[in-house]
Amino acid sequence: MLENIVEFFKNLPDKICVKCGEKIEEQSECYTNTCEKCSSH
Repeated sequence: MLENIVEFFKNLPDKICVKCGEKIEEQSECYTNTCEKCSSH
């Protein structure tokens, strides 16, 4: 079962910043929805 959970997280789509549309380099399952550049403004 643990393998299924790992596969689930591996297969999540890339997270995209809601402000600029760039790919967020952190993990897809995190809660933030803005990239580092946009969240520092």
